[in-house]
Amino acid sequence: MLSLASVTGTNFAYQRFPLDYWLDDMVALERQQLEIWGMSQHVDLFELRKRDVDALRGKLEDRGLSVACITPESLMYPVNFASDDPVIREYTFSMFRNAADLAADLGASYVFVTPGWGWENQPVADAVARAAEGIQALCAYADRKGLRCVLEALQRHESNLAVDAGQLDTVFRAVDAPNLGIALDTVAMATAEENMGDYFDRFGDRVWHVHLVDGNPSGHKAWGDGNLPLDDYLRDLRRFGYDGLMTAEIFGRPYIYEPTAAHRKNLTAIGAAFDRIDAVSRSEHAS
Repeated sequence: MLSLASVTGTNFAYQRFPLDYWLDDMVALERQQLEIWGMSQHVDLFELRKRDVDALRGKLEDRGLSVACITPESLMYPVNFASDDPVIREYTFSMFRNAADLAADLGASYVFVTPGWGWENQPVADAVARAAEGIQALCAYADRKGLRCVLEALQRHESNLAVDAGQLDTVFRAVDAPNLGIALDTVAMATAEENMGDYFDRFGDRVWHVHLVDGNPSGHKAWGDGNLPLDDYLRDLRRFGYDGLMTAEIFGRPYIYEPTAAHRKNLTAIGAAFDRIDAVSRSEHAS
């Protein structure tokens, strides 16, 4: 059943700290499974070197850590599956191919992907078609390595292709890959004024991953720093039968200066929310 143990460790917010510092923090915070954000400071997905992969694998094994998901950075770099520039599309596929290689080498299950964005003055359908073609190729490559991919909606300032569950479904169906599932992001969901039902009614058991993050409603905040309903989200995830992993995508200031404190605060808040939910459940069963 979904619990605090379902929350991964992740290097979101650790871009100003060395890889070893982050990994040691994950051990101290009792996170066993990781989602690795592919920022160049920790892992170079543009040029994946065997010696770097071997070194990372050794660091993980030494600490008893495992990797569940590789999440390439796809908003701050010139990476865009929906670009009308074939050079950028090839560059994008190359980076995500490296992400799949890294996921396979580290024994991960998922490669995280976003659809990219199209020009504001051009038909969205054209950009969706380009994105679907690139993501379909990635899914085929990942499938040969025994991997699955998860597709996430974005906020409107990030994309014009998949900013709500309906648009995400359009991309998802256009890709039409059996090893493609959905990553539900609570902030993207909230900014689209949607709820868990909008996702699970549409995608059902194809929701394979969750980014559990606070906002107001936008942002990538530690729980308690925004105004999103954590207890309701966790209760709904259980109600819909979700039993996968959840990653707290804490990002940006002030967290990059004190990521340890931010992640500790975040885990404490999630743990307290589960305690409240479980207490209510026990009370209901007792009565």
